Amino acid sequence: MLGSSDPIADAVGLLRPRTVVEPRLHAAGPWAVRFEPFPHVKLGVVVRGACWLALDGHEPVRLSEGDFYLLGNPPPYVLGGELTATPRPAKSLWDGAANGAVRIGAEADEDAYLCGGHFMFDDSNAPLLLDVLPPLVHVRAADPRGRLLAYLSELLVAEVETAAAVGGSLVLDHLAQILFVHLLRAHAEQAGRPVGWLAALNDDGIGAALRAMHADVAHRWTLKELAGVSRMSRSAFAAAFKDRVGTAPLDYLIKWRMSLARDALIRDTRSISELAFATGYESESAFSTAFRRVVGSSPRQFRDAATARTQRAGTRPEEAS
Repeated sequence: MLGSSDPIADAVGLLRPRTVVEPRLHAAGPWAVRFEPFPHVKLGVVVRGACWLALDGHEPVRLSEGDFYLLGNPPPYVLGGELTATPRPAKSLWDGAANGAVRIGAEADEDAYLCGGHFMFDDSNAPLLLDVLPPLVHVRAADPRGRLLAYLSELLVAEVETAAAVGGSLVLDHLAQILFVHLLRAHAEQAGRPVGWLAALNDDGIGAALRAMHADVAHRWTLKELAGVSRMSRSAFAAAFKDRVGTAPLDYLIKWRMSLARDALIRDTRSISELAFATGYESESAFSTAFRRVVGSSPRQFRDAATARTQRAGTRPEEAS
């Protein structure tokens, strides 16, 4: 069976995040660091002090001690103690990191300490999340989730500062992913949230339909059944789903099935007929038609191309991303 009743877990599983912990930043005086656009996700926490976060094209945001930020496919941005400070390029600073840390200004005058990192995702499925994330998710220390996030950040910082410890990289990877999921939850719960499946999960009716589709992707769902799960009429459900998620219910289901199918064609040995039934199609022909319409190639062509790529790269399919 493909999928589960937890859409966030399903999406993160398909994204296969690869975690990179970046150098810790200790800063004092008038300082600023400019970062280039990043195609996936960055996250960070202000461990001590405060600073500004300014994304190109957006109003600057003040980050206070204990605040977290998540950046989805961000444009160029600046972290700085002062908005008027001339920014230094992050790459040259990071390249000169010593013992996993970068220092700007005198240690005795330090007024900001930040930890962060980034996630790289499987490119074919990255839009699942990036299309519904805003450039910035800001979770303040006073947020209801702040206490749990603060505890997680303490663990993360402790591991970052003792990165040479046995198993440190594994612990860092898991802690970063846990933080990532909690930031996604916080975004889904925030008022004024944007359209998208992530935001719709907390809607009692639409969220129930989303969870049902994910829990049993092989079921041949009809609009009437999904409306029943949501306890709405078909017309009301279709309109509400389109308004909250940004696409029609059955279109969302097809795209989700094809995301699962792409992943399965790369990573397991099930036949195309088996995948057709596992994703809710009564025949290989119907599955192939839907796959070609969404992906642009037949399932067999897609699998052959993926196999060729992994062979050239010298990796097994389950290691490819």
